[in-house]
Amino acid sequence: MSLQCGIVGLPNVGKSTIFNALTSAKAEAANYPFCTIEPNTGMVKVPDPRLEEISRFIKPKKLIPAIMSFVDIAGLVRGASKGEGLGNQFLGHIRETDAIAHVVRCFEDSNIVHVEGSVNPIRDIETIDTELILADLESILKKLTNTQKQAKAGDKKAQAMLGVMERLKVTLDQGKTARSLGLTDEEKALVHEFHLLTIKPVMYIANVDEQTIQGNPFENELVKKVMEHAKTEGAPVVPICGKIESEISELSPDEKVEFLRELGMSEAGLDRVIRAGYQLLGLETYFTAGEQEVRAWTIHKGWKAPQAAGVIHTDFERGFIRAEVFHYQDLMKHKSESAIKDAGALRVEGKEYVVQDGDIMHFRFNV
Repeated sequence: MSLQCGIVGLPNVGKSTIFNALTSAKAEAANYPFCTIEPNTGMVKVPDPRLEEISRFIKPKKLIPAIMSFVDIAGLVRGASKGEGLGNQFLGHIRETDAIAHVVRCFEDSNIVHVEGSVNPIRDIETIDTELILADLESILKKLTNTQKQAKAGDKKAQAMLGVMERLKVTLDQGKTARSLGLTDEEKALVHEFHLLTIKPVMYIANVDEQTIQGNPFENELVKKVMEHAKTEGAPVVPICGKIESEISELSPDEKVEFLRELGMSEAGLDRVIRAGYQLLGLETYFTAGEQEVRAWTIHKGWKAPQAAGVIHTDFERGFIRAEVFHYQDLMKHKSESAIKDAGALRVEGKEYVVQDGDIMHFRFNV
């Protein structure tokens, strides 16, 4: 299972540079608007040191990490909801993603033009949000009259949907995002068909300069402003330097470690971006481990054992009997599967077991 996180922002804020570094793909990056027109999609490995740790005690032929997908979407501009700068096409690309990574420029550079003429991250965020809100409002208004007629005729689903739509209309009219309304999962399901842009979870990537990232980026005044805004939404903020990340992506693993050490960084900023995106999508990891492979599998938080088994193969879910489970921490403590069994830490779980992040599982099934 791989969900998509769309990378959005104004032109020339570093979206394609960051995407290229994330995926080691080569989306065109240039110093003018609308350089990226078709969305570029790249699969990235989710950094998880537990894979290597598990393989110390369960020796596999190969390691297979979890993956997630990032989509580089062309820069939006003021008026995008009305079609400015190919806005309608780009907004359609965002609708297909599951979450939004909003890149915000937090650095000054006279050599890189800013589409608004100056660097102001909060104005930039509000520009993008306004266009997404206007697009969502248009989606609601298009369906509102017909839904009202169906509700008046006694359609129970339409009545439930109408209640949510009317609340959304008021919220969007006020210039607020759909996610600010705090809809329940049931309410979101009622309006899922509208593929609302501002209902998607969001994180902010603060693109800073080299000097800032080597210090404490959270002390940067522009980053502070992004953090204050993000706090109102409960959204994470990940400061990175797109220029440095681009350089890191070209290095071998050994060179990467040395380069990061020289910069005084413990890890690449993009590793933090990937993990933040993973968490933003409400994802967790469980593992399977054996002689052939140690593999990370992606599931949604709260999934039960049969659903988790279904990620491997639908037959596993359909014919689920039980799961033999121990946790990553059990392996770190006892060092082997046999020792885990001797310690009574190996559990047999049924269909109602809620899988925990870091579980190592073996499924029994029959079809």
